[in-house]
Amino acid sequence: MTDSAIVSKVWNLAHVLRDDGVSYGDYLEQITYLLFLKMADELSKPPYNKKISFPKIKDVEGKEIKNGEVCNWENLITKKGSELESFYAGLLRSLSTEKGMLGQIYTKSQNKIQDPSKLWKVIDLIQKEQWTMADADIKGQIYEGLLEKNAEDVKSGAGQYFTPRSLIKTMVACIQPKPKKKINDPACGTGGFFLASYDYLIENYSLDREQKSFLKNKTFHGNEIVANTRRMCLMNMYLHNIGEIDGESFISSNDSLIADDGKRYDYILTNPPFGKKSSMTITNDAGDLEKEELNYNRQDFWETTSNKQLNFLQHIKTQLNIEGEAAVVLPDNVLFEGGAGEKIRAQLMKTADLHTVLRLPTGVFYAQGVKANVLFFTNKKASKDPWTKEVWFYDYRTNIHHTLKKNPMMVDDLKEFIKLYNSENRSKRKETYSEKNPEGRWRKFTYEEILARDKTNLDIFWIKDKSLTDLDNLPDPDILANEIIENIEAGLASFREIMDTVGVE
Repeated sequence: MTDSAIVSKVWNLAHVLRDDGVSYGDYLEQITYLLFLKMADELSKPPYNKKISFPKIKDVEGKEIKNGEVCNWENLITKKGSELESFYAGLLRSLSTEKGMLGQIYTKSQNKIQDPSKLWKVIDLIQKEQWTMADADIKGQIYEGLLEKNAEDVKSGAGQYFTPRSLIKTMVACIQPKPKKKINDPACGTGGFFLASYDYLIENYSLDREQKSFLKNKTFHGNEIVANTRRMCLMNMYLHNIGEIDGESFISSNDSLIADDGKRYDYILTNPPFGKKSSMTITNDAGDLEKEELNYNRQDFWETTSNKQLNFLQHIKTQLNIEGEAAVVLPDNVLFEGGAGEKIRAQLMKTADLHTVLRLPTGVFYAQGVKANVLFFTNKKASKDPWTKEVWFYDYRTNIHHTLKKNPMMVDDLKEFIKLYNSENRSKRKETYSEKNPEGRWRKFTYEEILARDKTNLDIFWIKDKSLTDLDNLPDPDILANEIIENIEAGLASFREIMDTVGVE
C-alpha cells in the first residue's frame, strides 16, 4: 500500500472510534503505543535480532505479578475481549515505569479505547503491516500525516503543538545546518524542526559513517513538558530513523525556562508556545482557584518578566554557542511591547547580530488569532560595540492571504525570501524596496534607525494595505472571513491578558 493509502486506512478507523467518544488525539496516542510495541517486536526477530528487554506485567503498586506475562506484542495479539482490555491496561502501566525512550513513550499512558473489539481492530490494523521493513520516508510521512490531521481538529487544541511544515522548511533552508552540529528546540512539540533539519542534512551532504551516527544519536536535543506531545515527538523521530528504540530519550520533560542547564547548541529552531503570560493556578485561602503570575528568576536573563515569549527569547540567547544561529517564531507583541520587551530587544541587538525579521501572514497556524514573525539572529562574544548593524525585514503579511484548507502557505510562496535571505553571503543582500518600488517586500533599517524608534519598536511595515483602498479587488469571502476571525481572536487574547493582569473576572 502507498503511504497515503495507509494514512487513509489508519485514519478512517479514527472516525469509527469517534462515535465511541475517542478523540483524534486519544486515537493517535493509542496508535503510538501499539506501533512502538509492534516495531520493537519486529526488531527482536531476524534479520535484526536486537535484544530488547521488556518487563513482566506489574500490578497497580508497580510490583511484578507472579507468573505474569512479558509486556510485548506477541502476548498482546493472543488476547481478546475483557482479557485483552485487562492485559493492555497492565502493559501500559508496566512500560511507563521503564527507563530511556521506552519509559518516555509510555509515560502516563492509559487505554482510551474502552470497547475491546474496537481496540482489537486497531491492533489488527498494525499487525498486518511490516513497519520496520518500510522505508523511513514512508513511515515518517504516515505519522506526519496523522499528526497534521490531529492538528486540524480545532477542539483538541493540538494545533498549538504543530507548526506549518512549509514555514519550518523555510527556516531550515535559511539556517542551513551543517553536519556534526547540535540542534535544539526548547519547545519541540511533535518534532517538526528536527525532522526538517534531518532531511536537509541528508539531502545536502554525503555523510560518512561518523556523521551519520552523530546525526542519528547526538544532533537533536529538546524539551517538551506535555507528556502526550513528547511521546508523539519521540515516535515521530524514531519513525524517521532518529534515536534507538532501547536508547536514551533526547527530549527532556523539564520546563526549559526553569534554569540554565549549562548545555550549548550550534542551532536553535523553535516556535515557543502561544500565549503571552506564564502563570500557574493555585487555591487561595478562601478555597477559590486563582491564577498567579509565574516569573523565572534567572541570573542569565536580562529582565524578569511573566511574558513567556520574552523569556524564551532570553533562554535561547543563553543556550547558543558563540556564532550559534537561531530562528524563532514569535508573536507581534515581542516586537513592540514596552518595559521588559524594550530592554530585551535592545540587549539582543547589542549582544547578538539580529539580522532578519520575517513578517508572517494570518491564516497559516492551526491555532487562530496568531500574528507572528520569525526572528533570525547569531550569537556573538562580548563586545563594547553593538553587534547588530542593520536589520532586514521581509513583509510577507501585507496584502497576503492564506487559509489552512483552500490556500495553505507553501514553501514556494517563500522562495523569494529564501533567495533574498542569501545564506551564503548575507553581506551581499540587496533591497527590493525603493522610492520607485514602494511595494518591495525586502527592506533594511540600520541599528540607529531602530534605536531612534519609540520603545526600540521592531514592528515595522511600509507597504500600503490594498484592502483599505481597493474595494473592487477584495479577497475571496472565505479568506476575508478567516482574517476577521483571526483579528477577533487576537483581540480577545489581548483583552484576556489585560484582564488577567488587573485581576478582573
